[in-house]
Amino acid sequence: MYTLALGPEWLSPDYLISHFGLIGILVIVFAESGLFAFLPGDSLLFTAGLLVANGEYIKQPLWLVCTLIVAAAIIGDQVGYMIGKFFGPKLFNRPKSKVFKRENLDKAHEFMDRHGPKAIVLARFVPIIRTFAPMVAGAGSMKYRTFLTFNVIGGIGWGAGVTVAGYWLGQITFINKNIEAILVLIVLISVIPVIFEVLKARREAKEAAEAPVAADGAPGAPTAPAPAQRGRHAKR
Repeated sequence: MYTLALGPEWLSPDYLISHFGLIGILVIVFAESGLFAFLPGDSLLFTAGLLVANGEYIKQPLWLVCTLIVAAAIIGDQVGYMIGKFFGPKLFNRPKSKVFKRENLDKAHEFMDRHGPKAIVLARFVPIIRTFAPMVAGAGSMKYRTFLTFNVIGGIGWGAGVTVAGYWLGQITFINKNIEAILVLIVLISVIPVIFEVLKARREAKEAAEAPVAADGAPGAPTAPAPAQRGRHAKR
């Protein structure tokens, strides 16, 4: 079995799979898709594909594992959409909440606004965002048919894609011998978009704070030019 030296042991893919097997994978995929962020989705799926190839811990065939993972991902997003539709405003208006922070909702909302409905697909590959994107879609009253279409596409692309990648790449000798480094690399790559969004938000906040403020308090508003003073020898 392989060890991922990131985060607490009970959240590492090897611990989850060795203790809970395929059921544990499905529960994590379901939860991360619409209920709870900060779970090892990408590295977990890659490890699952690798273990299917090796026949270790997961004895089910690849097609069945991918089918169940895709189903868990799609259903998880459906739950997230319904939570956003019926409870979104109230859920994210709790200032002391450590999970349902308003800033997480705002980041997902900005992501959705920038990419439109296809954000449901793209969000699958971005930690944290993939948890809150379906909630934003529900809270923002995205048409259910549109959401369902992109949800299925994203669930297949992420759930089956990453698992199959682990299955095939895990059979390469170099990758198999350096699997821990590969898993760390996957985690780092997956959080790059999050880091980019955080830095961008800080830069925009800094620029807004440094923008000139007019007399009426509106930032960035042009100030009225000062009246020209009359010269000493100006005509009367």
